[in-house]
Amino acid sequence: MNSDVTERFLKYVSFDTQSSEESGTHPSTDKQRALGQALYDELVEMGAGDVYFDRGNCYVYAKLPATDGGARKETLALISHMDTSPETSGEGVKPRIVEYEGGDIYLGDASGLSLKPSDFPELNKYVGKHLIVTDGTTLLGADDKAGVAEIMAAAAYLLEHPEVKHGPVSICFTPDEEIGAGVVNIDLGRLGADYGYTVDGGELGELEYENFNAASAKITVHGVTVHPGSAKDKMKHAARIAMELDALLPAQQRPQYTSGYEGFFHLTQMSGSTELARLDYIIRDHDMEKFLKRKELMSSAVDFINKKYGEGTAELVLKDSYYNMRDKVFPEFAFLIDRAKAAMEAEGVTPIVQPIRGGTDGATLSFLGVPCPNLCTGGQNFHGRYEYVCVESMETIVKILINIIKG
Repeated sequence: MNSDVTERFLKYVSFDTQSSEESGTHPSTDKQRALGQALYDELVEMGAGDVYFDRGNCYVYAKLPATDGGARKETLALISHMDTSPETSGEGVKPRIVEYEGGDIYLGDASGLSLKPSDFPELNKYVGKHLIVTDGTTLLGADDKAGVAEIMAAAAYLLEHPEVKHGPVSICFTPDEEIGAGVVNIDLGRLGADYGYTVDGGELGELEYENFNAASAKITVHGVTVHPGSAKDKMKHAARIAMELDALLPAQQRPQYTSGYEGFFHLTQMSGSTELARLDYIIRDHDMEKFLKRKELMSSAVDFINKKYGEGTAELVLKDSYYNMRDKVFPEFAFLIDRAKAAMEAEGVTPIVQPIRGGTDGATLSFLGVPCPNLCTGGQNFHGRYEYVCVESMETIVKILINIIKG
């Protein structure tokens, strides 16, 4: 079982599955289907039930039927997403297993980058462990292929060990979670779950049932191009107006200055010239009232620019992405939190109950009637070149999933 999860993970990260916010399709990228097909084939081979690949929408479904003597009658779902973040390339991932003895980890000549405890103090927790790292030219894909590998390894173990008693289990792998569209086309009837868990968190022990309320803001700024030699009182420089607009947002409410329950405005992409500029933001807050005020502040910044430079200078498209699942999970489904805590403690893991500073498919599923707290995957530094995952953590999480399924 232990080597199985690592082998699966190394295979899955070889698939480039980046999603795209620009395509306007579902799935947002066709290349996600290649991993979906591979997972379908593996599930069929291991003997899972009701295996189905919705190739059009790119969802993979499977069932683990209840064993004789399984006490739980409700269907428990385990869900992870196949796509990786658009923020950093996922093409040609070159993973490497490092036995970590402390200090800096040189990622490779291709990037010249090093993973340093001075930059990422959490590394110090992993001395004596085995870490899977990148070569610094791509992300790793532990978000969320570690979760996919852990679910697959747990499923394989249970199918190989029918003496382990459990109730019915539904498995689903989704596309496009990273762009907030992970369950847009999910078939809840085929999923057939009463409740579940997403396996999409960070370090070993993380257990989450609160997440951000989330929105995206796309701003287009229109300028006026005039030869710089005769531009006085005529030119409107779109890129500089865009910079001015960004400066209207609170400087200390950016991701690098916030933690815990603190929300933020995050500029994810910016481009511009004299004539045209674009700003893409994500807006996050756990508290709904504060979330609404953040959206109002964004709208006010755009209104200010239009009053200063003329109506139509800045155009805003504001769109909600997902909401905080807390009220859908707690207190009615608090037993899901207790069950996960017990499963972790049985493996000597101290639960780390904290709010998700992000979102999961489980947030939207909770609002669709399938409460879904979030479990750890063992990864760190998601979405970037310094991403890594701990082998021993993945192995333990497989055991935790089995404990939950038995519960």
